[in-house]
Amino acid sequence: MHIFYSYVSTLYVIDVFNYQFCVVYRKGDSSFPKNPDGTMQYDYIDYKETWKAMERLVEKGLVKAIGLSNFNRQQINDVITAATIKPAALQVECHPYLAQNELIGHCQKNGIIVTAYSPLGSSDRMWKAADEPVLLEDAAIKTIANEHGKSPAQVLLRWQVQRGVVAIPKSVNAARIAQNLQVFDFALTEDEMKTVGNLNRNWRYIVPKIVVDNKSVFRDALHPHYPFNDPY
Repeated sequence: MHIFYSYVSTLYVIDVFNYQFCVVYRKGDSSFPKNPDGTMQYDYIDYKETWKAMERLVEKGLVKAIGLSNFNRQQINDVITAATIKPAALQVECHPYLAQNELIGHCQKNGIIVTAYSPLGSSDRMWKAADEPVLLEDAAIKTIANEHGKSPAQVLLRWQVQRGVVAIPKSVNAARIAQNLQVFDFALTEDEMKTVGNLNRNWRYIVPKIVVDNKSVFRDALHPHYPFNDPY
């Protein structure tokens, strides 16, 4: 779950409480329990039941809004159909290599705010593959950045802003954090927006893998609630 909270009087009130992932693992001492063959040990709790429990947090005044993360279109529809309180937001991996156009359109049609995690491609993560494309080094992004006197990261964030998506880049560097906020003093042209949008290749950086039978496979792809088997 993702939690964002504010301090009110002497109590913490959560601003947005996101349902992180609809795949559930078997309860026990390990956060990610495995079978002897390396596959995961799952539970099969209906995500709509979890959503109902989250609604009770809002009703009790402990949470202001509740949202989803890493849900596909059909799962979002399932939640909306069963919900008393509609999801306020959907948080998903989103960047020019994974534009998520259809999913964003579906959310905006239903009044759901889309938040993009890994909007810069998360090239600093520990499990980065040696042969994967590096978004911040894309030639088209660099060209646009040079035209505006901005960094590639600022171009990527501005692209999200102009398409109505909230971007949440991660950094521990104070200068980069400040730079990431400086995206409201310029705008991409219509042609530049199209150029960035045309980079889409449906490439996911943030998909955990495990080794089974000496092969690297998507960790949760066999779970019936795995959201990324559907196109969006």
